[in-house]
Amino acid sequence: MTSRVRWIDVDCADPYELSGFWAEVIGHPRHAEDEPGDDECAILIPGQTGMLFQRVPEGKSVKNRIHLDISPTDRTREEELERLLALGATILDDRRREDGTGWVVMADPEGNEFCLERRRDD
Repeated sequence: MTSRVRWIDVDCADPYELSGFWAEVIGHPRHAEDEPGDDECAILIPGQTGMLFQRVPEGKSVKNRIHLDISPTDRTREEELERLLALGATILDDRRREDGTGWVVMADPEGNEFCLERRRDD
């Protein structure tokens, strides 16, 4: 027998706000019943693993032990970088190379690290 990953859980201070950021990033809406002040908010992705944002009392204090790597589907990495910055992400480390390989290490509005890679066909 095997198991599947049902949720990617993200501890945070404000589940509603952070799930809104990630809903914009990945292009899937926050669950319709989620409201400001909720202790949990979800992004349901049909046929895929969802994202669950859970309120925790402590703030983030160390580097993530696990993180997401994302890549744009319909724009260049540079266009996606500008979009993510406009949504509230920050750049932690730029590891892009002159030949187009590499990635950008970023943080969401609560400081959770993720990496922006280039599109598969780039």
